[in-house]
Amino acid sequence: MPYTEQGLAALRFWGQTGDRPTVWMAAADPICLEPGLTSLRLHALGGEQMPDGDLHEIFDYLQHRLADGDCYGFAHIGAHAYIRSSKPFATARESAWIIDKQAPDAYLPNGEQARGHHALRGEVEMALHEHSVNRRRESLGLPPVNSLWLWGGGFAPEQTTEPRPPLFADNALLKGYWLSSTGVVQDWPGSIAACLEGAVAGFVAVPAAGRYDLDQVLQELRVALRSARLGKITLLIEDGHKLDLRRSDRWRLWRRSTTVPGSQP
Repeated sequence: MPYTEQGLAALRFWGQTGDRPTVWMAAADPICLEPGLTSLRLHALGGEQMPDGDLHEIFDYLQHRLADGDCYGFAHIGAHAYIRSSKPFATARESAWIIDKQAPDAYLPNGEQARGHHALRGEVEMALHEHSVNRRRESLGLPPVNSLWLWGGGFAPEQTTEPRPPLFADNALLKGYWLSSTGVVQDWPGSIAACLEGAVAGFVAVPAAGRYDLDQVLQELRVALRSARLGKITLLIEDGHKLDLRRSDRWRLWRRSTTVPGSQP
């Protein structure tokens, strides 16, 4: 499937809400910039490090302090936050999680179109400096939210109709990508067996972090392949590995044994 270069934040918003946004927006990931000897290091904040209450307080404050009528607006939905703007500007392409614990400079936008990005981020960092939420976070041993990582700026694409298998996932960006082509989207149901019940002609599944057991998922896939409920399986792993398995592979007795990292043989 083609990779979307523009409007990733709008797609994520679409996946979260089910509605296609009509305004320009960028994702605004809360981050902690840690000073080093020669450069800054970016730390993406989420999960236990970013309680919903803190995110709510920060973005309500930024909306009150920096929102400029129809020009800028700050909002958050669940664990994700956004900036809308009537004047589009250049943003980073990658999310904060992709460059977590790295120096961010190489990923920042540059050139004339990046001036709006740098100006807004500077205002955000000044507003967050010494904010009460950060004093409370530091007293609890949590890193401060001293900046926002602005990425994926753009408009949502026009909706098209393209043949795609059903998607079972909790990832909002993937959901938005599927909805943009009128694809069928459901939350991760907790097992491959449930996916098989809901899609008889193939599917794409993204097991939700913390809500699945890898050995169980692999065993369910193995059973489905052996029983011919699936003819082919493609496994895409976060570390970049890709495995293609077919039902006929079970007859390749001469092949060397392989395992997926973290799984039982």
